[in-house]
Amino acid sequence: MNNANETTLYLPQDVEQALLVGRVWRDDGPALVVVRRGEVIDISAQCDCMADLLDRDDAVTFAHDAEGESLGPVATLLKNSLAEPQQAPYLLAPCDVQAIKACGVTFAVSLLERVIEEQAGGDAAKASQLRSELNEMIGQDLSRIAPGSDEAMALKAALQARGAWSQYMEVGLGPDAEVFTKAQPLSSVGFGARVGLHPASKWNNPEPEIVLAVDAKGEAKGATLGNDVNLRDIEGRSALLLGKAKDNNASCAIGPFIRLFDERFTLDSVRQAHVTLRIEGEDDGFLLEGESDMREISRDPLDLVRQTVGAHHQYPDGFMLFLGTMFSPIQDRDGEGQGFTHHIGDSVTIATPALGALVNRVDRSDRLPPWTFGIRQWRAHRR
Repeated sequence: MNNANETTLYLPQDVEQALLVGRVWRDDGPALVVVRRGEVIDISAQCDCMADLLDRDDAVTFAHDAEGESLGPVATLLKNSLAEPQQAPYLLAPCDVQAIKACGVTFAVSLLERVIEEQAGGDAAKASQLRSELNEMIGQDLSRIAPGSDEAMALKAALQARGAWSQYMEVGLGPDAEVFTKAQPLSSVGFGARVGLHPASKWNNPEPEIVLAVDAKGEAKGATLGNDVNLRDIEGRSALLLGKAKDNNASCAIGPFIRLFDERFTLDSVRQAHVTLRIEGEDDGFLLEGESDMREISRDPLDLVRQTVGAHHQYPDGFMLFLGTMFSPIQDRDGEGQGFTHHIGDSVTIATPALGALVNRVDRSDRLPPWTFGIRQWRAHRR
């Protein structure tokens, strides 16, 4: 694949107008970069922390004008990032010291699938029958019901009376969104890296999402793509296992770059985004294609930000916020009625025209390189 094709595939369609910032791993450690005219510029000498860049009132102007060292064509970094093993300089997750937060059950389709996971107790073989029973029981389009509304509360009462209420229904239809910690600062992997499945999981999937980059004041300053690797069997056994299901080595991928909000790319662009997913099996030739339409989200992205940060909770280093997905894989892979689950070696591509594409390959968390570059190592590198 030549450089021009790689740039076309993995970067925004209007890349010449997009203001892209990110992080790369150089031979001596991480660096903050901006993409200009197809070239990657290391601006670490001007501002070496993504959280600091996003906190600037003039973040757009600064990223547009800051001087620095050229690391070569962005296509070369994309190629280096997809290599096995990756070759420096290669892309890291574009965030650094920010908290990594995620919102769950923000689409009606994903709400039903979470209820199915819970009632199946993590057993994929029961999912198909439960899906039919729930659809018949609810008998209406949940996407038309506003969370916290009188209609939602009436449905809650009806489902409780029939013994069908769920903790997932509560966060999907109730006034309060589900917001959880997906990963630790500096632990997310980037474009081209392998993502990890906990070795105990046998029923799992990617979750293709848009991720907002939010500064310390609670203002959304840009957006990128994310893969919230999801372990359906572990979380399905108990919502109290959410931490075990969500936060594992290499279980969070973000990238390839953060696109800063400006006159061309705004929160309305996020609200209208259409996110696609493509999974290609290495061992069986399996192909699954899905999508997530942000126009179908139950809660506005700014509402999700407000439920995350405010007088009740502050994030002095800012945070990255996964907005959730409507994608719920039910296509059978290993047997009739078993639905989808990952195989080791699967290639996962999450894409939307305004942000480009995030590409990762699937492996096991315990077989991937351990996460060792934490806050203290980052501080030592800054010195």
